[in-house]
Amino acid sequence: MTESNQYAAAFEAPFAATDPGYIRRFCSFAFDEVPNEPDMSLAEHTRFTAILAVLLGCQGVDAFRALLPAALDAGVTPVEAKEIVYQATAYLGMGRVFPFLRAANDVLAERGVALPLAEQSTTIPETRLQAGNQAQIDIFGEGMRESWLTAPAETAHITRWLADNCFGDYYTRTGLDLKTRELITFCFLYAQGGAEPQLLAHARANLSMGNDKAFLIKILSACIPFIGYPRTLNALRVLNEAAGA
Repeated sequence: MTESNQYAAAFEAPFAATDPGYIRRFCSFAFDEVPNEPDMSLAEHTRFTAILAVLLGCQGVDAFRALLPAALDAGVTPVEAKEIVYQATAYLGMGRVFPFLRAANDVLAERGVALPLAEQSTTIPETRLQAGNQAQIDIFGEGMRESWLTAPAETAHITRWLADNCFGDYYTRTGLDLKTRELITFCFLYAQGGAEPQLLAHARANLSMGNDKAFLIKILSACIPFIGYPRTLNALRVLNEAAGA
């Protein structure tokens, strides 16, 4: 086992004096053994994109704050980092995203990034429903076209909000492509737990978008140090079901 790389510094420093043996062992696993596992390697940009999304999903805001500088050093752009946080709102709610937005702003400001960043929205109130629905169709297929029109009357507004808010307000933004947006959604869902029906749908969407089973297993493996084994194994079961179907 080689010495943990420079990305471990933010995790080691706060605990070097109080928990030296523990934190060295964690960092050796998270930043050396896991990313260097044969046949499980990912581009650093992809690995950190997934880890940031998983930390949002599991509410690891302190770890998110500590790791965001490393993610930026690995090539995640400020726009991409912010888009990961923004899109999480649709899957976690502002109640859980609020502290991450503050953490991201603090880190970016500390690094001299001027805020606000350039606006990435491509829709206006009059176009967000149609554009969002088109994103749904592009990801899930023609069966999603104007799905709110065939939904039960008492919940048709929620189906419409999925189109204009979840997809129209977030998926239509620039900064991340649809394939990456589906990847981070997969991470949000499996990391928060209790959303297995939605996770199954988005696992299938990832497969249809070209994020194949082998790739998603690499993502699950890369994030184990930050989310643990139970939710990883649950996600693997769902992924196996999606791939089998």
